[in-house]
Amino acid sequence: MKAYPKYFEKIRIRPEKDAELKSRAPACQWDGCKEPGTHRAPVGRLKEGEYFKFCFDHVREYNKGFNYFSGVSDSEIARFQKEAMTGHRPTWKIGVNTSTRSAPDFAQQRSGRAGYHNRMRDPFNLFNDPHDHGTPRERKAKPLEAKALETLGLDAMATGKDIKARYKELVKRHHPDANGGDRGSEDRFRDVLQAYRVLKQAGLC
Repeated sequence: MKAYPKYFEKIRIRPEKDAELKSRAPACQWDGCKEPGTHRAPVGRLKEGEYFKFCFDHVREYNKGFNYFSGVSDSEIARFQKEAMTGHRPTWKIGVNTSTRSAPDFAQQRSGRAGYHNRMRDPFNLFNDPHDHGTPRERKAKPLEAKALETLGLDAMATGKDIKARYKELVKRHHPDANGGDRGSEDRFRDVLQAYRVLKQAGLC
């Protein structure tokens, strides 16, 4: 006779699936709650990638009242939805943008993927057009970049230094700690942050 019959092998206490997760999770960030914060909840607009840590009950309550477009006008929401259809990338109709050139990542004077010379400092004009005697090329901003520059009150020829200086000036002026509680100034502050983020991702500053 076995010390542990087969019937006893079927009687086992299964550990809780989330026990280890709960033991390592931080405390719930809901006021007054001490449960483990095992669920993430987005912080809000212009803070993408940042999350609160809530317990299951409080993350459900938080999500019921969460609105990503809180405080945004209907026209801005419609524009966001339209741009989301193309991944917030500019588009053109066929045959309209006939002056389009190859992407700057590709070389125009050498074969292969060697367009890095377009981003190099070239004081002696060794890599550019031999007929171009140092005349600066006019930069054509993309639609989103042009909109961001317009928000900051700059034109397409603004340098990275100009963009950073203008950004710092507007942030100091419209920051919630300095605007005296003006709601319109807070909306302007959010627009400035979004515009600077677009320009920074485009490599203009």
